[in-house]
Amino acid sequence: MTEPAPAPRRRVPGWLSAMLWVAIAITVVSTTSYFTGLPELTSSGTVQTALRLALPIMLAGLGGLWAERAGVINIGLEGMMIMGTWGAAWGGYQWGPWAGMLAAAVFGALGGLVHAVATITFNVNHIVSGVAINLLGAGVTKYLSTLIFAPISQNPRESPAVPKFDTFSVQPLTDWLRSLEDLQRVGISDVAGILRGLLINVSPLTLIAILLVPVSFFVLWRSPFGLRLRSCGENPVAAESLGVNVYRYKYLAVTASGALAGLGGAALVLQHGQPGYLEGQTGGRGFIGLAAMIFGNWRPGGLLGGAALFGYTDGLQLRRGEETVHALLYGAVLFLVALAIFQLIRRRWLPMVIAGASAGLLYALYWYTDELPEQLTPYAPHFLTLIVLAVAAQRLRPPAAIGATYRKGEGG
Repeated sequence: MTEPAPAPRRRVPGWLSAMLWVAIAITVVSTTSYFTGLPELTSSGTVQTALRLALPIMLAGLGGLWAERAGVINIGLEGMMIMGTWGAAWGGYQWGPWAGMLAAAVFGALGGLVHAVATITFNVNHIVSGVAINLLGAGVTKYLSTLIFAPISQNPRESPAVPKFDTFSVQPLTDWLRSLEDLQRVGISDVAGILRGLLINVSPLTLIAILLVPVSFFVLWRSPFGLRLRSCGENPVAAESLGVNVYRYKYLAVTASGALAGLGGAALVLQHGQPGYLEGQTGGRGFIGLAAMIFGNWRPGGLLGGAALFGYTDGLQLRRGEETVHALLYGAVLFLVALAIFQLIRRRWLPMVIAGASAGLLYALYWYTDELPEQLTPYAPHFLTLIVLAVAAQRLRPPAAIGATYRKGEGG
C-alpha cells in the first residue's frame, strides 16, 4: 500500500507577507528609536523626506522592472532619468508642472527607444548600450541646457525656477496624528509619526508614482498583455511559436521603461525643495533604482520595499545624519538577532551562525563609536546598496532569458 503524498505547503498570500514585513520594519525602527533616544528615526519629518527621496528610486526601479521582465537589461536608467530631469524643467518652465511631467516621460521614453533599437533590432550588447545611454543622456542634456537655459538663467548647468505641484494634507487626520506623535509614547507615537509623514504635503506626482506600483503588478501579472510580455523575458522562442510578436512587446516594454525612468527624473525637479533642473542632480539614483529592483527580485512589491529602504537611509542623513545613520547599526543588530532566532527555530545552523556573528560585529561597531564619520554619511545609501545586493543575491530569480540575443524566426 503506497503512502499518501504529503500535503502541499500553503503559500502565504503576497499581501499578508508584505504586511508582516512592514510590521517587522516598524517594530525594529521603533525599538531602535526608543533605545537610542532618537525620535527622528520615526518622526513625520524624516518619513516625509524619505518618501520624497524614495520616489525617483522607485520609478527608476519600475522602469527597470518593465524592461527586464521582457528580457532586456537596462542599466541605462540613469541616462533616461537625466533626460527626464531636463524634460521636466523645460516643460515645467514653459507650461507648468503637468506639462513638465509629460515632457519628462517623453524624453525618458526617447532614451528607452534608442536603447530598444540598439539591443532589439541590432542586437548590441545590453550592457554596452546601457552605458552608452548614460553617456548620451548626460551629453544631450548638457548641450540642450547650454542652448536653452543658459540665456535665461545665466548658468548652463541649471534651469530657471520651475513651478511645482500644489500639495495637500489629509485633514483632520494629520492633526490628530501630530498630537499622538507629540506624546512621545513608545510604539503609538512612532506609528503616528510614520503615518503622518505619508499623509502631509502630498503632491499629485506622489500619488501617480505610488499608484503605478499596483498598476504595474496588475498589468504584468494579471493581464494577457503582461503574460505575453513576461514570456518574452522567459523564453522568447517559445513565445514566438505561440504567435507572440516578441519584437513589439520588447519595444513596448523598453520604451515604457524609459518613460518611467523619465518620471523619476520629474520627481527630482517638480517636487518642493529643488528649484529646477541641475546638472548631476540624479546622483546615481538610476543605479540605486536598479538595485532596488534586484532587491525586490523583479517584483513590484519587493521593489517598493527596496526603494523605501534606500529613501529612508538617504532621508536620515539629512536629519542629524551622523547620529541617525549611526543608530541604524543598532536597528540592523536587532534585525539580525531576530533572523538568527528564526534560523535557529528552522534548524538552519550555518545561516544562524552567520546572522549571529554579523549582529555581534555590528553591535561592537555601534558600541565603540558615537557617530559615523561626517565624510561617510552622504554615502550611506550607496553602502546600503552594496550590502543589500550581497544579501539579496542568495535568493534571486531573474527572468530566464534576460540579456539573451533574440532573432525573429529562431523558433522555426
